[in-house]
Amino acid sequence: MRAKLVVFPIRGRNWCFSRSIDHSLKNSATSSHSPSTFKELWKGVNVGDKPFNAKAELLADFCANKMNKAWIGLEEAPDGSIKKKIHGLGLWLLSRVEPSEIFLKSISKEVTGLEVIYPSSLNSQLVRRRLRHIAMRGTIIHRKYLYATVTAIPLTSVLMVLPLPNVPFFWFSFRAYSHWRALQGSEKLFQLVSDSSKVSNPSTRKNETGDKDSTKKSHNSSHEPHLKLRPSEELEDLVQHEDGKDGLNQQAIKKICKIYDLNTKDVLKYEKSTF
Repeated sequence: MRAKLVVFPIRGRNWCFSRSIDHSLKNSATSSHSPSTFKELWKGVNVGDKPFNAKAELLADFCANKMNKAWIGLEEAPDGSIKKKIHGLGLWLLSRVEPSEIFLKSISKEVTGLEVIYPSSLNSQLVRRRLRHIAMRGTIIHRKYLYATVTAIPLTSVLMVLPLPNVPFFWFSFRAYSHWRALQGSEKLFQLVSDSSKVSNPSTRKNETGDKDSTKKSHNSSHEPHLKLRPSEELEDLVQHEDGKDGLNQQAIKKICKIYDLNTKDVLKYEKSTF
């Protein structure tokens, strides 16, 4: 599966990294089987020849489904109730999650290639280096926070004896799952960006089209480059015309999100991001 990424500067050296919404994933997500009960989970985990990573993935998906159901229950609670207030607190906490973490979580293990769209004025090698940097930085940061949140889970589990919902336990459980997904995305992104043997660079595109042998290879999916760098004149015009002293305004960002099918709420977070 090839993912389409959109990269553009928002304010100075502060760039946005976002993946275009793939609407086909909604149908595939519903068709993929994940355990909904402990019995199904035990059957999936208790397989001798299954790798440890696959078992961990199954357990993580099971926990994620349970947390999603609990979150829906809080969202549908009556206004003014404790559950509704907890839901509001959760929304506030989620709004403070870094947009780079959301971006890294979107690079799933199913992604086998990247198509990167960026303003034509940017150097392709600079774009690639920035992608490598965010991947390396994400690997370090999310591994550290993963260990920290996993350590906090047993400590917060003692609050289960209280009659109120154990918000700290569920929050740290969610954050551990989120950091684990972001760590996986960081490693996958670094792998795809670092494979120099399979990179389609726009500066060498003329030479590639002039070589008949390379043209024949391009029809073979096994020779498909992992990373395709696509400079865009349209995105360049949007960035240049709307770029002011303080960077892009919200109207320009929303326009870019509409054209390239990006999540506007996540992209707007880059305005105040320190990355």
